[in-house]
Amino acid sequence: MATFEPGHLHIHRAPLQPGDFGYDIKIDYEVVQSPKDGASMQFTMHGNIIGKDRVSRDFKEQFTLPRDLAYNFASEAFHIAEKYGVPHEADIRSMHNYYDRMFSDVQAQLRVKPGDPVKPEHLE
Repeated sequence: MATFEPGHLHIHRAPLQPGDFGYDIKIDYEVVQSPKDGASMQFTMHGNIIGKDRVSRDFKEQFTLPRDLAYNFASEAFHIAEKYGVPHEADIRSMHNYYDRMFSDVQAQLRVKPGDPVKPEHLE
């Protein structure tokens, strides 16, 4: 299950059988001004993850990506989810439509256009 509205994505998956994992994750995001990078997108990811070990972990983490790297939010979010118990091999393709909508919203809020350059120092 997932819901999206500009500035907010909520995804939920219940563990279906023993040894399965589940999550209830919310990602809120907004444009912020960074003294170093200018317009950036700040993401707040919070919720609960039930790992394959059946341990429930509440979490809240924030990360900020500069305008030219904000498109990479899904990778950052998945690393956080892994840290709290989502398995590395988790199949998240079913949520692709919601990530696409969020990606488009992030681009629109930051006024990023296809072909805009990435600062080389952000790739180090």
